[in-house]
This record gives sequence, C-alpha cells and structure tokens, in this order.
Amino acid sequence: MTDQKITDLFIIGGGINGCGIARDAAGRGLSVSLAEMNDLASATSSAATKLFHGGLRYLEFFEFRLVQEALIEREVLLKAMPHISWPMRFVLPFHKDMRFDSETPTSRLLTKIMPWMKGRRPAWLIRLGLFLYDTLGKRGILPGTTKIDLTTSPLGQPIKDKFKTAFEYSDCWVEDARLVMMNARDAQARGAEIMTRTKVIGAERTDDHWIIRLEDTTTGETLERRAKLLVNAGGPWVADVLHQKLGQNSKENVRLVRGSHLVVPKLYDHDRCYFFQGTDGRIIFAIPYEEDFTLIGTTDADHTDPQTKPECTDEERDYLLAFASQYFEKPIAKDQVVWSYSGVRPLYDDGASSATAATREYVLSLDTKAAPLLNVFGGKITTYRKLAEAALVKIGAALPGVSGAWTAGVALPGGDFPVEDVKVLQDKLAMDYPFLDPYATRRMIRAYGTEAWEVLGDATQAEDLGQAFGATLTARELDWAIAREWVRSGEDFLWRRTKLGLRLDESERSAVETYIKEKVALPNS
Repeated sequence: MTDQKITDLFIIGGGINGCGIARDAAGRGLSVSLAEMNDLASATSSAATKLFHGGLRYLEFFEFRLVQEALIEREVLLKAMPHISWPMRFVLPFHKDMRFDSETPTSRLLTKIMPWMKGRRPAWLIRLGLFLYDTLGKRGILPGTTKIDLTTSPLGQPIKDKFKTAFEYSDCWVEDARLVMMNARDAQARGAEIMTRTKVIGAERTDDHWIIRLEDTTTGETLERRAKLLVNAGGPWVADVLHQKLGQNSKENVRLVRGSHLVVPKLYDHDRCYFFQGTDGRIIFAIPYEEDFTLIGTTDADHTDPQTKPECTDEERDYLLAFASQYFEKPIAKDQVVWSYSGVRPLYDDGASSATAATREYVLSLDTKAAPLLNVFGGKITTYRKLAEAALVKIGAALPGVSGAWTAGVALPGGDFPVEDVKVLQDKLAMDYPFLDPYATRRMIRAYGTEAWEVLGDATQAEDLGQAFGATLTARELDWAIAREWVRSGEDFLWRRTKLGLRLDESERSAVETYIKEKVALPNS
C-alpha cells in the first residue's frame, strides 16, 4: 500500500529516543510517522537499570556536562510523570581499606600526584564527588547527601560489619518501558502515526524527500511512506540501518555494550538502594523492585552483533552475585535468581579502551547532502527529553519554521498531578473502588496515574472487571492495554507494560497470552 502524502519526519525506532523525538516534533506541529520493527521499548529501553540519575561514576571520567544535564533533568521528569517515577535514596558504603583496579582519568591523576593512593577512592574524594553531584543539579525536590553511621542505622543491618560508614544521596526511579509507551501515546494524541511491528526494509533518497519501504511483520503487507526528513533512532541497529537499509557511507558507528541484571526475592526490608563499588573499579546497584524483589545490576560487556539477542550469561550472573555478596551479610546464591534480563546500550564509538570507559554522551549527526538524514547515536534514558530538544534544533535547521521547545513541565498521560499526591490518589482510588485490594490500588496508580479511573471505568464490583488472571490482573486492564498501549502479546504486557510476569505462574501467563491473541485476532505463535 502506498501513501503519497509527504510527512515532515519519518522516525525509525520505537525506543525512548525515537518516541521522545516523535512526541516533541508532533507537539511543534510537524507531521510525524514512526516505525518500530518489534514492540515499543522491546530492546534497550526496557532493559535498563531503571534509574533517572546523573551518573555519579561519570564524574570520574570528567563528563561534567552530561552529568549536570542529567541531574537537572531528574526533577523536570519527576514533575511530568510522578506516577511512573519517584525519588530514591542511595546508600554508598565505604571501607578505607578497599582497593580498586580503576583506570579512570581521575584515578590516573590521583596516582600521579599521590602514588600511595593507587587503587583507592578515599572518603574525601567520594564526598567531593557527592558535593558536585548535589550542587550541579540545582535541586528543589531531592534532598542532599548525608553521612550515615552503619553501626547504629538500620541501613547497616543487611551489610557486612566491616562497613562502618556510608554516604546517602538522591537519585530517581523510572518505569522505563512505560515511559517509552507514554511518549508514543502523547505523540499519537498530537497527530503522530505510530506503527509497531513494522520493519523498514529499505529507503530511497531523492533531492527533497525520502521514500521509505516497510513491511508489516504480522501480516506481511508492504507499505510505503514519504518524508522530508528521516530520523534514524535505531538504537543498537542504528549503524545497521544507516549502512544496510539506507545505503549510506559513513564512518560513524556505535559501540554495543551489554548490561545484565538479576532479580531475586527482596534482600532487606527498607526502601533504600545500595551503591556498591567493586574491586575492578566498576559499580553495581541493589534496588528495591516491584515491592517483593531486589534488582541487582548492571554489567558492562562488549556485545558484537545487534542481531544476537542479549542474554545474561552465566559468567555475568556469577559476577553480579559475587559482587553483591562482597557487601551483603548473607551471600546470594544463584538459585535465588527468579529472573534475569539483559540489554544493549548503543554508545557512540569514541575509541575508548573499555566498555566502562566509553562515553555516555549522545551524538546527533545531520546529513544534508540531499533529503536530510538525522542519525542518533547513544543517549541515556535520563536525558531523552533533552536529546529530543537537541534533535529538533537540528531538524529546524533543515526544515525552517519549526517552533520552539515545549516539553519541559508538560505531563505525560496520567501524570497530571503533583509529585507529593501519589498517596492521595491511591486513597481516592481505594475509596472509589473499595473492592480493590491495597496492592491493586498501589499498582494501578503507579502504572496509570489519573488514568486509572479510565481503566477501571464503571466497575462497582470485582466481577465487573472480567476474567481474573492472578496478581490483581483482569480482562478490563488487558483490554485497555490492547486498545491504548499497542499490546499484542503476553510478553508486551507482562514484561514491558508491567512486570506482572514475576507474579504469575506459567499457566496464568499462558492464559494472558491466549486472551491477548484472541482479542487482537493474531495467530498463536
């Protein structure tokens, strides 16, 4: 099928960068089409550590601009999506005799000035980094750093006795895959065309527009779209799209870095996260997850082929377990792992000597030799909105007349309430739907915010919500996700729109899959 209309932008990639750019562009009045070959956020954007953070360790690589932008952006994003993001406090245990095999610019400088400091991050250096972290971010909501005596604080109970002192600082949590979906929904509401399971199979470049050939991967139907400007936000496939699908000669490339995570039953009862430093110079987090679990991650390993699905290897699993067990009083065994996931970060290839040292800065490359092409390299979820703004500056240079930035402070769907009112909304939902149990009430507000009332509709009793699948999931919620959130499979819903896959058994997950397939009339496969 051919659509002869020429839109302003065609975006390849339904991750956070593609959907963020689509939302920003549509809100400025540009006509936008976006194609994602799988489900929204099906790759990198659903496989992160799920933090809005400045990146404390990036200070060791002197990435001050990136850190400052991310720190400032935390509170902008908190206000726009208070249902799917919230502040967290991070506890960084310190031990004066710990040594690290670290090759950061900071460690090399320290070793040169003070050779006896080789392999150490002294307390004053950590405190200096946290001071910069507090001051660069211009905090309004998030509290600053404090020092903790782990021998008397409950925060020290899960940690080995040798750790006497810790520093506590602020960062934020985000439901990453829901963030992507909500950007896509807002883009669609502003006029963008969002096509999932639609693969770009080729594109022809003319002097004034692109002709993009597509395949609907569900039906096999071929499609065509035309656009004045093409945005390549392919994430791990950005280089493949650039060279293979678009046939462009370019020396720019990405470095694929795999990050793996483990989920185990919760290891402690408080709501703080732990920031652990490893003897290899790396860091990992242990984070309260989905109320009853702890998330441990992440690794940094080079990943050579974007076509190879990233999976947590046994080596990475054992590395994370051993790393965390250096700190927790009770060692964590591999049979405690209930789920693992892995994603590939498409970092701009700056020639760094290791995956850990590779830059986290994003790079936007605009080619205007004929119809304009914007390639998006790198980026991190915390700065996706700023990346989109920067992309629109580039786009505005190629398509004159683009209006100014607008997304700062504008809520995403369901996020139109103050940050401090989450509990108020939960109480109101419980009052309006008294048949919901407390977990369901919390879960619905955290997933849907003010749209929870639209999801539940006119139900006056649990039976009105239709088939119950377990873990408070009902047919009415699945119907909403199918109609409004591009859900087409059990995996879409159970592991991206929610994490209810952790709470349902195999037969319950199968029932969800069957229900969705029948509802959308897709073949079981």
